[in-house]
Amino acid sequence: MKDTQIKKLIEAERKRQKRVINLIASENYVSKDVLEALGSELTNKYAEGYPGARYYGGNEVMDKVERLAQERALELFKLSPDEWAVNVQPLSGSPANLAVYLALCPPSRNPDSSFQPARVMGMTLAHGGHLTHGHKVSATGKFWTQVPYGVDEKTEVLDYEKIKEIATREKPAIIVAGYTAYPRIIDFKKFREIADFCGAYLMVDMSHFAGLVAGGVYPSPFEYADVVTTTTHKTLRGPRAAMIFSRRDPPNMIGRAGARELPKKIDKAVFPGLQGGPHLNQIAAVAVALAEAARPEFKKYTKQVVKNAAALAGELARLGWRIVSGGTDTHLLLVDVWMNGKGIGGKEASERLEKAGIIVNKNTIPFDTRSPVDPSGIRLGTPAETTRGKQEKDFTEIAKKINEVLRK
Repeated sequence: MKDTQIKKLIEAERKRQKRVINLIASENYVSKDVLEALGSELTNKYAEGYPGARYYGGNEVMDKVERLAQERALELFKLSPDEWAVNVQPLSGSPANLAVYLALCPPSRNPDSSFQPARVMGMTLAHGGHLTHGHKVSATGKFWTQVPYGVDEKTEVLDYEKIKEIATREKPAIIVAGYTAYPRIIDFKKFREIADFCGAYLMVDMSHFAGLVAGGVYPSPFEYADVVTTTTHKTLRGPRAAMIFSRRDPPNMIGRAGARELPKKIDKAVFPGLQGGPHLNQIAAVAVALAEAARPEFKKYTKQVVKNAAALAGELARLGWRIVSGGTDTHLLLVDVWMNGKGIGGKEASERLEKAGIIVNKNTIPFDTRSPVDPSGIRLGTPAETTRGKQEKDFTEIAKKINEVLRK
């Protein structure tokens, strides 16, 4: 590389990644093949539109790349192309979720030209939801009205009866399941029943656990959801990108106008609704990652991810730290480091650990009494270090090191 400034920065980041223990739940390490696709000549091509319907010439290869990514996505999650469609063009998870809302319940206008926002029911950010599930600071909370739900105060897990009660009363257009900081298995069947009862679409955001679904260590949402969104850079171990899966004929939407047109609506919401030309180098890298996730060794990897998270949570609990909800079923866990004033704040915990070479993120915990800027918890994840080959015994030692740093 001739640009020595950027070259030095890339090398500095490469060295940083190698010397730290990475416990960021939403990060991972991609293969050389994924990096090669990202940096390929596919970067040079503009391919506005969809395969077979581009607005530029010279896209015969680009069409093949995008179709291959779609085929691999459906195959990985065992989906029939007669029942499901997938859009692989979203640049990331946030615009993917925004596209779904635009497609399924676009804001309408009142007679006085003011907006009439539809209702999106999602977990409150403070309990583990995502900004794009309707939080007020997100565009999704400005153009739609969030109907928030959370976890039970005692158990810190989802209370499905309470969620049903809220949905019945508020009648949202969409119910969103899938979170950024919830360590337990989601009962998608119960969410389907709730959505059917109040006539809502069921959208699952599986960004965090998509790789676990592919590896068979987390229940698949596809039997129950109408739409499934996911990023590709977390447990799927791909590039930063996203996908939107949609049913061709949602079972509880039979008779509703346009119900069978969900894939077309979502395609239009992505392009031209939100984006111009897709990043085909990114889509090619997604295709590479999807092929890697279909291999037997990836299933072994995801099993180890879950085992490692359980080992990390178990040892931290043994050392006296409170684990939110009592443990984890997935790749992530929340640790209450404040413990009602007996410990330290999440900001200080994160900073101390980073100085010791352990990278985590500060995180609110359910019913947190502290500010999100300096919350009561930290979030830990095992995907990245599992990619590096670490097993349960290694995470037991990591827990001991975390305890040593935070107890000083």
